[in-house]
Amino acid sequence: MEIIVFVGYAAAVVIGVSLGLIGGGGSILTVPVLVYILGIDPILATAYSLFVVGSTSLVGSFTYMKKQLVDYKTALVFAIPSFIAVFLTRKFIVPALPDPFFDMAGLEITKSIGIMVFFALIMLAASYSMIKGNGSVNDDEETEVKFNIPLIAVEGIVVGLITGIVGAGGGFLIIPALVLLAKLPMKMAVGTSLLIIAAKSLIGFLGDVTNQTIDWKMLLIFTGLSIIGIFVGSSLSKRINEKALKKGFGWFVLLMGIYIITKELMSM
Repeated sequence: MEIIVFVGYAAAVVIGVSLGLIGGGGSILTVPVLVYILGIDPILATAYSLFVVGSTSLVGSFTYMKKQLVDYKTALVFAIPSFIAVFLTRKFIVPALPDPFFDMAGLEITKSIGIMVFFALIMLAASYSMIKGNGSVNDDEETEVKFNIPLIAVEGIVVGLITGIVGAGGGFLIIPALVLLAKLPMKMAVGTSLLIIAAKSLIGFLGDVTNQTIDWKMLLIFTGLSIIGIFVGSSLSKRINEKALKKGFGWFVLLMGIYIITKELMSM
């Protein structure tokens, strides 16, 4: 049992390292680590993930703030509808989901299985985004920020709903939105994304405080290790090819998503 806990905490460092290296992706591993390694219920794991991802991303965003690579106006336009969506989802929608989701002719899909399968589908979408990449974006390109406020707001709502349901930060959705809709350079999009992820994840977690019994000791240890990881990742990012790393991580997330779907469907 102690070995399993050690492995889970070691994975927390890996999650932080990934966030530090590529500005995202690591959060997509938080729920699987909490569920499959530490044995936490999927619903509670999505709540814990919001706190871990929010706290780690907040620390990571400070580095980008110092380098003036955070666009606060864009963050505000995107974040307000996302805040509302994620808080309402965690406070009202997730507790109201039926259990089981589906039960017909002996086929039963429980709430926990449904959440994990949906999460795995999000992982598959994330892996596609990371593997495909975005070759048209120049990291050093200086462009004037141009707002498409309605589209940015809609994207914020969609990401907020997904974050609320599966507990993932949604960086793989936020960064393309900031690049394509707000015309932010890639590095500024990553910094702005970390700030948005931090704020909406922590606000979403507030919706769980009254609905869930929180093991604060375990959660704070896990979060602290993840924060250590983000400093390690930020340091390593200067020495590692970001595009190759992101693509390799994308393939790993793809395999993880397939594994989760297979495991959950076999348990039905």
